[in-house]
Amino acid sequence: MSSTDWFLLLLLLLVYVITRSWIVDAIERIAISKNTPMQRKLMIRQIMHVAHSALFIFLASVILGIDYGKFVVFMSSAFAILGVALFAQWSILSNLTAGVVIFFKFPYRIGDRIRIVNKDFDLTGMIEEITSFHVLIRHANGELITYPNNLILQTPVIKLSNTPDSTLQLNPADNEKKRPAIESD
Repeated sequence: MSSTDWFLLLLLLLVYVITRSWIVDAIERIAISKNTPMQRKLMIRQIMHVAHSALFIFLASVILGIDYGKFVVFMSSAFAILGVALFAQWSILSNLTAGVVIFFKFPYRIGDRIRIVNKDFDLTGMIEEITSFHVLIRHANGELITYPNNLILQTPVIKLSNTPDSTLQLNPADNEKKRPAIESD
């Protein structure tokens, strides 16, 4: 290895340490602003560290001169095997991915009353916990509803006021009574 390679590896290590601390700080800020439980914050931090480390291992292997073609063949083979292994468990992977998305961009918090729009049954209640795979919703009758993260991102969710007897007026006839009559020529 040349001195340039050593310098690039040391520079890469320095960038790795700095960006790792930035990631930790960013996750801390987001967790504090969203009042996120410690368990969820640690789970997101761990997922981000694995992705961050994998990226820097790849960059270090490029600096070390590992044959790029062979490395790509190895990685594509590994991903193909992993894809076949996880094919039956795709919902687990999608729920985990949705859990990360929910951590950063979910507009509802623990303690919010929500209604998940579903024509077949009532999914109204208070968010009790948001985990890496599902959201726990406490229904007004006391039942605990476990709703998968990937579904909560795909279905409409209405945030209700925090009083249990609040209802949402969805009757179009009520709106017609409030509209002024439009006169035609």
